[in-house]
Amino acid sequence: MNERIEKLRTASLNAVPTVSAERAELVTEFWSTPAAAGLSPAMRRARVFRHILMNKHIHIGDGELIVGERGPAPKATPTYPEICCHTIKDLDILDAREKVWFRVDPAVKQRYTETFIPFWRNRSLRDRIFNALDNDWKDAYEAGVFTEFQEQRAPGHTVNGDLIYRHGMGDLKNRILERIDRLDFIHDPDALTRREQLKAMWESADAIIGYAHRHADQLEILAGEAPHPARQQELLEMATICRRVPEQAPETFWEALQAYWFVHVGVITEYNTWDSFNPGRLDQHLYPYYTAELEAGTLTPERAKELLMAFWVKFNNQPAPPKVGVTAQESNTYTDFALINLGGVKSDGSNAVNELTYLILDVIEEMRILQPSSMVQVSKKNPDRFVKRALEIVKTGFGQPSIFNTDAIVQELVRQGKSLEDARCGGASGCVESGAFGKEAYMLTGYFNLPKILEITLHRGLDPRTGKQLGPDTGDPAGFATMEDLLAAFRTQVNHFAEIKIRGNNIIERFYAVDMPAPFLSLLIDDCIENARDYHAGGARYNTSYIQGVGVGTLTDSLSAIHTHVFETGSITMEELVQALDADFENRDELRERLKEETPRYGNDDDRADRFTRAIFEIYYDAVNGKPNTRGGHHRINLLPTTVHVYFGSVTGALPEGRKAGEPLSEGISPVQGTDRNGPTAVINSAAKIDHLRTGGTLLNQKFTPDLLKDETELTKLLHLVRTYFRMDGHHIQFNVVDADTLRDAQAHPENYRDLIVRVAGYSDYFVDLGKPLQEEIINRTEHMGF
Repeated sequence: MNERIEKLRTASLNAVPTVSAERAELVTEFWSTPAAAGLSPAMRRARVFRHILMNKHIHIGDGELIVGERGPAPKATPTYPEICCHTIKDLDILDAREKVWFRVDPAVKQRYTETFIPFWRNRSLRDRIFNALDNDWKDAYEAGVFTEFQEQRAPGHTVNGDLIYRHGMGDLKNRILERIDRLDFIHDPDALTRREQLKAMWESADAIIGYAHRHADQLEILAGEAPHPARQQELLEMATICRRVPEQAPETFWEALQAYWFVHVGVITEYNTWDSFNPGRLDQHLYPYYTAELEAGTLTPERAKELLMAFWVKFNNQPAPPKVGVTAQESNTYTDFALINLGGVKSDGSNAVNELTYLILDVIEEMRILQPSSMVQVSKKNPDRFVKRALEIVKTGFGQPSIFNTDAIVQELVRQGKSLEDARCGGASGCVESGAFGKEAYMLTGYFNLPKILEITLHRGLDPRTGKQLGPDTGDPAGFATMEDLLAAFRTQVNHFAEIKIRGNNIIERFYAVDMPAPFLSLLIDDCIENARDYHAGGARYNTSYIQGVGVGTLTDSLSAIHTHVFETGSITMEELVQALDADFENRDELRERLKEETPRYGNDDDRADRFTRAIFEIYYDAVNGKPNTRGGHHRINLLPTTVHVYFGSVTGALPEGRKAGEPLSEGISPVQGTDRNGPTAVINSAAKIDHLRTGGTLLNQKFTPDLLKDETELTKLLHLVRTYFRMDGHHIQFNVVDADTLRDAQAHPENYRDLIVRVAGYSDYFVDLGKPLQEEIINRTEHMGF
C-alpha cells in the first residue's frame, strides 16, 4: 500500500470507538415536534431520515478518497433510541468493558439521563415488543432457549444488488412518481397506504441526494483551503463526484465506489440493521467500470487498488452499534458483518472470476483489517488458481477470506423458490446466510439452543436452572424403553419451542411493518417500489425469516452417549445419568471420563454418532421450515452460532457427552472442541451427512498448524479438501491457521499479539480482544497437523 493508504489505515486502527449522541439527539428532536405526530409511520421515518442527513456533522478526513461516516467522526458510533434506548447501566458497561469498549463522554450520559431515557421510555420499539410478547416467550428467552435479534436491532440481513449501478436516485424518484400515478383507488383498499409508502421512499431518495450535495459543498470549501494544488484538484474532483452520485448512475470506477458508500451510510443511518448492508458481488458490480476505464486510459490497476483500499478503510471506521442489556456484556466485537462476495458464477451460470477479483484479493491480503469481512464463492466453474489464491491469504493466519460453495448456494435458493438467475446473482451475507442479492429481505431472527432443549427433555419440560416449567411434560426419561422414545420426546420439545419462537417472530415483524417502515432500504430492494410496499412489510421479491440452530456437535455427542451407555451397553441407567448431570458430575469423575472417551463422536466419520446428527437435523428442519412469516414468505433454518455458543453454554447444565455446566457448546456444525481425532477429511465426511441444500447456510470451522501449509504441496491438498467437501454439497468452510502454543502465549502476553487475528465463527477478530471463555474455546478446537 502507498503512503496515503498507510496513513488512512493507521488512523482508522488508532481511532477511539465512542458512543455518539448525535443521531439520538436528532431523532429525539424531530420526534418531539408536533408535526411528527401527524405523519404516517412511513413518512415520519422518511422525515426523520432527512432530518438526520441534513443536520449531522460532515466529516472529511485528511487524504480520504471516499467520503461519508455513520457518526460525526470515524468510530463515533450512533445509537438508535427509537429501536432500543440504552440505560445508564448499559453506557457504564460499554465504557468500562475491559475489552472492546466504547468510551462514553459524561455529557452523553447526561443527555441520556435528562432527555433520551425519559422521552423513549415505553416509546422505544424494544419496550413495546416486550410488552406485547407472552410469558411463554419471555420465559424461554430468559432461560436461554433462544435469542431474539430484532429486540434491539432492526431487520436488515440483506445485500446490495446491481440496482444502484444501473439507476441513480433521480431515476428512482421518477419511477416512484410513475408508480403513484398507477395506484388504483377504486379497487385497491390499500392504495392510500401504498401512496404513503411511495411518498416516503421518494422523500428518502431526495434526502440521500441532499446528503451527497452537503459533502460536495464541504469538499469545495476544503479545496479552497488546501495547501497543495494536487490535493486541491483531488478535492474538487471528489466534489464533482458527490454532485453526480448517487443522484445519477455512476459512470466511473471511483463514482461507483462513492455511490455505493453513500447508499451504505444511508442504510446504517436509517436503522441499526444486522450486517449493515454490504456491496455483495463487488467484483461483478465494478468490473464493467474497471475494464472500460482501463481501455480508455482513465484508470490504472494501481489507482483502482488505491481506491479500493480507501474504500476498505471506510468499513473499518464503522463499529457495530453498541448493544444493550446482557448482550452489551456478552457480545464483545466491533465487527458489523459486512461480507464482500468474490467469484462464483454469472447470471448465465458461467465462471465469474475476473482480473478484478484477483486485484481485490490482493487488497484483502495487504489491508489485513477486520472490516469488511471477505469471502470467496467457489463453483465447479471457477479455476483452481482462484481457490489457491484465496487459500494463500488464509494460510497467513488472517482468518479471511472464508470459503463458500456457490453451487450449493444456488441450489439452496432455488429450492426456496428463487428463480435460477436470481439465485446465481446471490450469495451469503453476515456469517454464512444465503440470499438473493438486491431482491430479498432475509432476516435472521435469533439463535436456537438445541442442547438446552435436550436438558429440558431430560427434566420433563422443566428448566433445572430457573426452576420453571418451560415445555410440556414428555415423561420421565427413566421410563424411556428405547432411544426412539427419547428422540420422540425431544422432537415434541423442539416443536414446542419452535412454535413459541415463530409466534414471537411474527409479532415482532408486524411491529416493524406497521410502526417502523424502512423507506430508504426499500428503495434498494426489488420489488418494493413496484409493490408499493415497505421492505419490512413484504415489499421485496422474496421474504425469508431464518432461525439459527446452535450446538449440533454437542447434541449429537450427547445423544450418542445416551444411546451407547444407557440403551446399548446398559452401563448406566437413565436415572443415574440424569442424577450425575444434576450434580455436574461431582464425585463422578470415572463416569464423566467414560462418557467422554468411550462415546462415538461426531466429526470422525463414524455413523454410530453421525446418524444422530441426521436425526437432529430432520427434527429441527421439520419444526421450522415452511412455517409462514407475516411478509408473505416462510421460515427457514440455518446452523451457525457467531459467539452465542459461549452464552448458550453458560445457561446450559451438564450434558451426557461429558461436558460440564457452563462450558461453551460446539460452534456451527463443527465437532465438539478437541473430539475430532481422525483428521480433517473425517470431519467433512461427517458434516456432509446432513442436507445442506435444505438450509440457508451452515458454518464449519477447522484449525491447522502453520507448518502444515508451508509449501505448495500442502496448499494443494487443502484446495482438494475444499473441492471434495463442496462436491458433497457442503455450504461453507473456514480456517484458522495458528497453533495453540501461540494462542496460549497471546493470552499470557496480549501486549505482544495486538495484531493476531483469528477466525471466531462467521467473522474474524483480534484474539486478544476476545473474552477468556471464547479464547479457550478457540484454543481447544482440534489442531490438524496433516490431511
